[in-house]
Amino acid sequence: MADVLLLHHAHGLTEGMLALAETLREAGHTVHAPDSYDGKTFTDLVDGLGYAEKVGFGAIAGRAVDAAEALPASLVYVGFSLGVMPAQQLAQTREGARGAVLVGSCVGPTEFAPRWPEGVPVQIHGGERDEIFVEEGDLDAARELVASVGPSGEAELFLYDTDSHNFADGSLDEYDEAAATLLTERVLAFLARLDGPAD
Repeated sequence: MADVLLLHHAHGLTEGMLALAETLREAGHTVHAPDSYDGKTFTDLVDGLGYAEKVGFGAIAGRAVDAAEALPASLVYVGFSLGVMPAQQLAQTREGARGAVLVGSCVGPTEFAPRWPEGVPVQIHGGERDEIFVEEGDLDAARELVASVGPSGEAELFLYDTDSHNFADGSLDEYDEAAATLLTERVLAFLARLDGPAD
């Protein structure tokens, strides 16, 4: 089974994030869910982003990267929105990465390294009407990343019929059950493939 580092969004390590981590555990995976917000959670995204800005976005990302250092190298990095940056950084720069799941955000394939690492599969998920994902460049970056990997099947982009940003978090008002259910199914299938026999 996969060893997963789950990095939360700008609302903090909410009950919804903890519930998702537990769902992955129930499927047999080991899930590490560090809290980069020192126990603080925010129901409003603006308030959560304000806290991250006060602490420093670099410091918040650094906490997530530091959390990986105490864990095995062969991790699957799963990031949600604010947590995508450190997840993508670790997947591209920390040797031994088994895969990455990027939800609600993405940067280009050369942001952290000259290219996406060979043999590291990646899924990117976002709402097709989510203004943050679509209009702030994340969708373009996701398409660029997928194209850079090529037709190997190791990079997948999934768009959901929702305008919600953090649609997978059941503790937030913007939760979209249909999209969240489909995302969870796809992530579980992704992790199951990683657990299969090596080629």
